[in-house]
Amino acid sequence: MRKTLVLFIISLLAISVAFAQTSKMIFPSEDLLYEVSFLGIKLGSIRIVTEGYETFGKYKVVKTVSYIDSYSGIPFVDLHAVYRSWMDPSTVFSYKFTGSTKEQDYWLFDQTIFDYDNKKIIAEKFKKGVKYRSRVIYTTKKWSDGLSIFFLAREFVKSKRNIKIPTVIDVDTCYTYINFVGKRESVKISSIDYPVRTVWFNGRADWTGIYGLTGYFEGWFSDDDASIPIKAKMNVYVGSINIELIKWNRKGWVPPRG
Repeated sequence: MRKTLVLFIISLLAISVAFAQTSKMIFPSEDLLYEVSFLGIKLGSIRIVTEGYETFGKYKVVKTVSYIDSYSGIPFVDLHAVYRSWMDPSTVFSYKFTGSTKEQDYWLFDQTIFDYDNKKIIAEKFKKGVKYRSRVIYTTKKWSDGLSIFFLAREFVKSKRNIKIPTVIDVDTCYTYINFVGKRESVKISSIDYPVRTVWFNGRADWTGIYGLTGYFEGWFSDDDASIPIKAKMNVYVGSINIELIKWNRKGWVPPRG
């Protein structure tokens, strides 16, 4: 009986440690800049910054932020958005998400609180500071948001697993499917003067995000401990866009040679 109890306690501790692990990929102050293009036309940029660790209620979280901006002078494209995510250090679920999107001369604001203690999600939308939509979703699952998926993919890129990720986008629940096949490829981009050794994957977004982002996507992440996204292809309103790393700030990181 005593031996069984000891084994049970050890098992519980092992499970607790597994879920409390901090991803080795997380690097506070990491700053990545990407350029978005369509048929060779440069449309804009995406900047993703890992701001660092914070406390959200009683939980330790990693705060990240993404700045999305179209370039000036691009016909029919005027896009400016700021997304923030407070995610678990394991990267596998979120605690809070906010999004600000410019609409003509004002900003729209979204906020999602993942209240796991009370088994619910609170999603709200604001226009000019006035709430115009609110939804409470009762759930026992852990959820990701549109920004935290970027980090979850980095964590699992070498796992050789197909995963289905519960995702909240624009106050709705949906899924993101990613096939981490573990395929190694050498990729050439303009900002690096040699081929980069990467791990390729693909997937499908069962939702519609900013500028019509939806459906099939594929990515090439650096084949090292940092798993930095080097290149991606995604579908938006205009068609298939290319996203390439053009600048980075991560102390000690050198793109691995392919």
